[in-house]
Amino acid sequence: MAKPRARDLGLEFPGTPGPHNALTDVPGVLVGYTTLIDEAAGPVRSGVTAILPFGHDPVPRPVWAGQFSLNGNGEMTGVHWIHDAGYFLGPVCITNTHSVGIVHHAATRWIIDSYGEGFGDEHVWAMPVVAETYDGVLNDINGQHVREEHAIAAIETAAGSRPAEGNVGGGTGMVCYEFKGGTGTASRTVVLGGEAFTVGALVQANHGIRDWLTILGVPVGREMRNDLLKSRESGSIIVVIGTDAPLSPLGLGHLARRASIGIGRHGTPSGNSSGDIFLAFSTANKRPLPQLSAARQSFDFISNEVLDPCYLAAVESVEEAVVNALVAAETMTTVRPKGLTCRAIDHDALRDAMRRYGRLRE
Repeated sequence: MAKPRARDLGLEFPGTPGPHNALTDVPGVLVGYTTLIDEAAGPVRSGVTAILPFGHDPVPRPVWAGQFSLNGNGEMTGVHWIHDAGYFLGPVCITNTHSVGIVHHAATRWIIDSYGEGFGDEHVWAMPVVAETYDGVLNDINGQHVREEHAIAAIETAAGSRPAEGNVGGGTGMVCYEFKGGTGTASRTVVLGGEAFTVGALVQANHGIRDWLTILGVPVGREMRNDLLKSRESGSIIVVIGTDAPLSPLGLGHLARRASIGIGRHGTPSGNSSGDIFLAFSTANKRPLPQLSAARQSFDFISNEVLDPCYLAAVESVEEAVVNALVAAETMTTVRPKGLTCRAIDHDALRDAMRRYGRLRE
């Protein structure tokens, strides 16, 4: 049985979602996970999340993209090239802080194996996008339990159905606003210049302290004070936004910035110890890699003058995705410090808080 989501609890988010209310509503986008939970060893509570903009297409293609870092205490590989060239190649993977290297290695191997002709006969190179947040409160992060085969499995099993949320993939061991956090997703449909498109977001939410938490304008963090864990920000959030709207890399950079507003709606000021790092990509303008193409190129894109609905869709998708991560998460005990409880947000208590402020759909 699927876990309840924020809307199932009666929370009314603005905007019109796609059929899955997920990043996978963007046509062709797949999401996969490897989730590692082993209480006897470590304990291990970690994993890998993989996002494939073009699915398992055997032809290497540029994924047009833009990137923005609100606060840089974290890592997302490959972004220098995104800023210079406006695209990346292959999947986007998200894991924990101490597993970026092995996941990068695995993603590189998958790209080489999947796009063998270009890598065998041409001087095409792989520079995967791998991002992280720190799960050392709930996971034996120093044990580096994520291995190459875990990352490849997440990529190869990626699917276009509604992704699982909460304690899954790279989000397995994450903490959000001192509740159990993790993976969340949401989407919106938009009309730009008379054409319908989809904007979706996936977050790995590991940020915030309880005092800041606001949901749909309700100061939930002041209403729910059980099992507090920390007094200062010490986490991060990765946001990946996808769309099938044809945006230029400049427009995609603007779209990535809007994730700042989406996470800001929950009250975070983006603390000094937080890595708040955002990526936006488009599946439009599908073509071979520039290295394998003709000298003269053309590019179709929507004018920035009509992108406001797209920006709003990104903000709303990110806002809802964070709450979906909280609602789907399951309670875990802490590893460092040992023996505390990182409790999942209580659905009934959340509903009561929203009801007291007149923000619950009964």
